[in-house]
Amino acid sequence: MSPPVDRIASDPTLPAAADVVVIGGGIIGVAAAYNLARQGHSVALVEKGYIACEQSSRNWGWCRQQNRDERELPLVRHSLEMWGTLDAEIGADLGFRRNGLLYVTENPAELAGWEAWVNMARGHQVHSRLLTAEEAQAMTPGATGRWIGGVHSPSDGRAEPAKAAPALAEAARRAGATIHQACAARGLETTGGAVSAVVTEKGRIRTGAVLCAGGAWASMFCRHHGITLPQAGVRSTAFYTTPAVEVTDGGLSMPGAVIRRRVDGGYTVAIRGRGRLELTPQGLRYAREFWPMFMKRRSAGLTIRLGRSFLEGPEALARWSADSVSPFEKTRVLDPEPDMGVVREGLRGLVQAYPQLAGIQAAESWGGWIDCTPDAIPVISPVEALPGFFLATGFSGHGFGIGPAAGRLAADLVTGAAPLVDPHPFRYTRLVDGSDLGPVGPM
Repeated sequence: MSPPVDRIASDPTLPAAADVVVIGGGIIGVAAAYNLARQGHSVALVEKGYIACEQSSRNWGWCRQQNRDERELPLVRHSLEMWGTLDAEIGADLGFRRNGLLYVTENPAELAGWEAWVNMARGHQVHSRLLTAEEAQAMTPGATGRWIGGVHSPSDGRAEPAKAAPALAEAARRAGATIHQACAARGLETTGGAVSAVVTEKGRIRTGAVLCAGGAWASMFCRHHGITLPQAGVRSTAFYTTPAVEVTDGGLSMPGAVIRRRVDGGYTVAIRGRGRLELTPQGLRYAREFWPMFMKRRSAGLTIRLGRSFLEGPEALARWSADSVSPFEKTRVLDPEPDMGVVREGLRGLVQAYPQLAGIQAAESWGGWIDCTPDAIPVISPVEALPGFFLATGFSGHGFGIGPAAGRLAADLVTGAAPLVDPHPFRYTRLVDGSDLGPVGPM
């Protein structure tokens, strides 16, 4: 079942032309549309379902620097600054609270990895702190775990996925953008080898610039135009609970559960590292690129299996034309079934860690589809082979927290403005020309 999302209205009329068309109404797409519109560009955002209907409402709601890949740290630092000012800037509550994030562990190897990360992050002015066993216990009063240590990032925070992207989309509209839901982009038109229009199910929009922020669907859209985009979807499960006593006011990652305090008094709960790669035509096509990621993740609970997504969804084989119904219309909302075993295990781990939560129940659970790249670093980049076409995708489970700054960087690249951060680590070409992919980053 889909998690709750604040719903917004669509604009009634599709524009005949726009400076930029944004495809995808998740946090990245709406943040890009917001920045583009504020810079004075005409923007039309098209979304096949509704704003935040897929991964932007299905994530944990963490806004973190903690344990990020080094290549992402400059971008995520800007994003956290933006989270701290957006409420006042747009006049809406996105649920952001800078309550800090805490990881605790019983695993010496995990603690050693965190220590190495803390030492690296200091060079980026990230002041997370490694905790002793005593400090970790003191920061989790009432917990039964015998932690050997932990890591704490006091400047990290949390926000509400149900609220953030819709509120930012409304702010983009007030700045001049138009928002079009239930309006799938079927494809692109080109003139002289460059983008000249987007064809949607509701009509054609003339434009010289298109930003595809389509999440799990981006690779299929690219493949339709002969563009290679190695991307794999990891199925995940999360849920939120009934209201309960407060054991943390921020985010807490423990061996048996990851939790975030919600503004409604409950917790969003998941299990770190747990997910499933399904065998699909797209997955088989990019199996070699993703094999190192699978080998690294499988010890944390990533599995592979055959499922319905082999024949339907964003990684299946599909052909369509601009005047026929596309796969994006056939699946308005990618809403995978949650793994109820993960829900039961998460509840059990939560109550084992905090017996005072006995009786807490799962109020609602949902599945997600995390769009991953082989190195777990997003693509925020032009596609040089098709002038006027840009990508912001493959956020590998990091998109919500990094969203405000990622959208700003994407907007900078589309318009040719000075980029917010060095875009080189996020270049599209690294995925297709064999150039330095780097290690598989954390997820």
